[in-house]
Amino acid sequence: MLYNLLYPLADQYSIFNLFQYITFRTVYALLTSLILCWVIGPFFIRWLKTRQGKGQPIRDDGPQSHLVKQGTPTMGGLLILLTFTLSTLLWADLSNYFIWLGLMLTLGYGLIGWLDDHLKLSKESPKGLAGKWKLLLQLLFGGIAAVGLYQMTEPMVDIPFFNIQWEMGLWYPLFIIFVLIGTSNAVNLTDGLDGLAVTPTFMVATALAVVVYLSGHAQFSNYLMIPYVPGAGELTVFCGAMVGACLGFLWFNTYPAQVFMGDVGALALGGALGFVACAVHQQFLLAIAGGVFVLEAVSVIVQVASFKLTGKRVFRMAPIHHHYELKGWAEPKVIVRFWIISLILALVALSTLKIR
Repeated sequence: MLYNLLYPLADQYSIFNLFQYITFRTVYALLTSLILCWVIGPFFIRWLKTRQGKGQPIRDDGPQSHLVKQGTPTMGGLLILLTFTLSTLLWADLSNYFIWLGLMLTLGYGLIGWLDDHLKLSKESPKGLAGKWKLLLQLLFGGIAAVGLYQMTEPMVDIPFFNIQWEMGLWYPLFIIFVLIGTSNAVNLTDGLDGLAVTPTFMVATALAVVVYLSGHAQFSNYLMIPYVPGAGELTVFCGAMVGACLGFLWFNTYPAQVFMGDVGALALGGALGFVACAVHQQFLLAIAGGVFVLEAVSVIVQVASFKLTGKRVFRMAPIHHHYELKGWAEPKVIVRFWIISLILALVALSTLKIR
């Protein structure tokens, strides 16, 4: 909004030239969402406590150490979505279609998560929205985003290391939907320990911010041999706002958490990451940077498949972070080690831009 209001005045007031620079607006989008989180957070958490009473229901079949978390409020993802959305609207170019499509997808997936969290609280049970309804709603919002991206960009996927652009044709929207739903649910599965999901999220968002900035710049994208996507550079501001909101939320979500993210945050953030990667054809780079999310999702798939086929479990409990808890690792140790892995993977993903 500030770009649309103030940049046209640059001829009269040279200071407003700053608003033409995506990097400038990205930094302030990050700071805005971060500061808003810090300011609003304490009041928001107190409000959640008064509204939710017992807080998020804790699984009986999970690690026994988690029972002490009973009473911690959930739906903290609403704080992320509020500050992230306000900051994006404030600093992004509102004439950019990528911004509106990304916000639609993020808030749509957030709505699905809110329904799931609301049912868990009202039923006082870890079981929320039925899986089939959750999937149908994800298909609905994901389908809208996929059709939009299919019309705006080339139907191809960039493959790191080999400088190959895989042309998918009419299959591309289906692949986008798969990535959006997969990333959304993978982040949701990772959100099982204090701060475990939100930190890899802002690390991946930071890596994607670099990638979309380069992809939206004709000279940089040509030099690095990555697909050029006109207009996609504005998603750098979108990513900056996401990073700031996640950092601000981590202030309250770090161990021991004052508030849980809930599905309203995890599904939305996963969808947002998937959307940004799809907008610039970097789905495989997302899989590298978000390797922790991939590992968590694969551990669940392997566990379920193994139990159904052989009656035996591969892990003591899935997702895999619970496996390490049951092996005796303290929760902070699991969290920090997964953070370290996420940082390494984000750096590896960025390095692929030069390894071609």
